[in-house]
Amino acid sequence: MARLVESVVPEYGRKVRWEKIITKELSGAKRLLALSKALGRPAPVPSIYINGELAFDVTPGSDRLKEFLDKLINPHP
Repeated sequence: MARLVESVVPEYGRKVRWEKIITKELSGAKRLLALSKALGRPAPVPSIYINGELAFDVTPGSDRLKEFLDKLINPHP
């Protein structure tokens, strides 16, 4: 999923900020634990969270991700 995000996000410039969490690193493992607690179950890996909410637990197509981001950025086109 990271490759998908890396390929889509540059189109949005400063409108989208993203962070890749590496669960093999201590800070990433802690972040995954926090996401899991907030979700009430183990957070899926890989996954895409947007604004702290689980958005995708399976890899979407680039068009689907763009559509999702577009609706967040411009809710009233």
